[in-house]
Amino acid sequence: MGKPSGPPPDAPDDSGDDALDDDALAAQVEAMRAELASAPVEVVVANHCYGLFELAAVYLSQQPPLLDQARLAIDALGCLVDGLEGRLGEGEGALKEGLTNLRLAYVQIDGAQRAGANVDPVVGAAPDPAPEPGEPGDDTGG
Repeated sequence: MGKPSGPPPDAPDDSGDDALDDDALAAQVEAMRAELASAPVEVVVANHCYGLFELAAVYLSQQPPLLDQARLAIDALGCLVDGLEGRLGEGEGALKEGLTNLRLAYVQIDGAQRAGANVDPVVGAAPDPAPEPGEPGDDTGG
């Protein structure tokens, strides 16, 4: 039996492709930097705000919600949106509305958790199920 020729299929290739990969990566980074430099700064900052919005929403939607993490993301978003008021371009209204919605969702979820209620991450506190007939709270008289 002869030895297989060449390295195993999963082995790293040391044939000099690293330099090519580094050059390709450097070219991609330079292209991204040029694209970023040509974009209006308010658009770039607004995009970062949208990222913070999504981050907060992810933490709020966990079971159980990760309120400390969500609060930091919401506060960071608030620093940008409130602190840069009038400077965020066309997306500012949507960012303010999103921030308000996140803050409201946070308060609802936090309140529900403190009250021991089930939490629906989409709308806050889940409604209490209707009492079964004959249970306390049933107004049907059954």
